[in-house]
Amino acid sequence: MDWVVTIVGAIAIVLLVKAYVVNPYRIPSSSMEPTLHCSQPAVGCETKSVGPVDLSDRVLANRFLYKIRDPRRGEIIVFETPPAARLKCGAGGTFVKRLIGLPGDTVEVKLRQGDGYVYINGKPLKEPYIEKARRGAVGSFGPMKVKPANYFMMGDNRSQSCDSRLWGTVPRANLIGKVFATYWPPKRISLH
Repeated sequence: MDWVVTIVGAIAIVLLVKAYVVNPYRIPSSSMEPTLHCSQPAVGCETKSVGPVDLSDRVLANRFLYKIRDPRRGEIIVFETPPAARLKCGAGGTFVKRLIGLPGDTVEVKLRQGDGYVYINGKPLKEPYIEKARRGAVGSFGPMKVKPANYFMMGDNRSQSCDSRLWGTVPRANLIGKVFATYWPPKRISLH
């Protein structure tokens, strides 16, 4: 009986931590390349699977953080897709994107020499995480004012990202958590 109580208790603790504190997620598409890698055969993925082993990045998201503070621009966030995202992207469930626009911000993408650059409230956004090659094949967007309690999300691989430019903002209630670490594959272990 002692073993049964111990095993049931351990399972309950793991399930509680997963539901309320930290949960793992896989990167299924190339929208966050090269920051977070997905695995081929998906279009634009930089990592190849090795036999049956999928080497796409696996990340951990802090599910508790946004209960004690507001999300911040530049954070990588896991969220439930709004209904419009399911229609525009042909995919639903959870997405992993970078938070670009906060409630009340005016977001715009302007073209400079054929590359797309984000402007927040009329000022260029510094985005050291975006490679120049990832800015190409992007059209202009906006301006769009972010509604209260909503967030504007974009992938780091702008030309391959189905994001808020196509389906609008994400309500605060849809945010699951902040990505804080990559734990798989071993050579990609890092904190975010």
